[in-house]
Amino acid sequence: MNSSKIIGIVLIIISLLIGYVAFSKIADNTNSIKLLGMKIDASNESGKQQGYLYLGLAIIVFSGGIYTINKAKN
Repeated sequence: MNSSKIIGIVLIIISLLIGYVAFSKIADNTNSIKLLGMKIDASNESGKQQGYLYLGLAIIVFSGGIYTINKAKN
């Protein structure tokens, strides 16, 4: 097995872990409560923004992993 393939696989695994952290951050910082028929939104915007940044990083790392694996095939 080529070292480039191993690096690509590691990048993909890391991106999946970062994506999991991102989705949990977004979900943890988004809450809504129904009180007397009214929906009250209570969310932490900075926490959600951090989750979206992690999600973007996960996409970039995943793309790098796929690119590295495809480049190793040639």
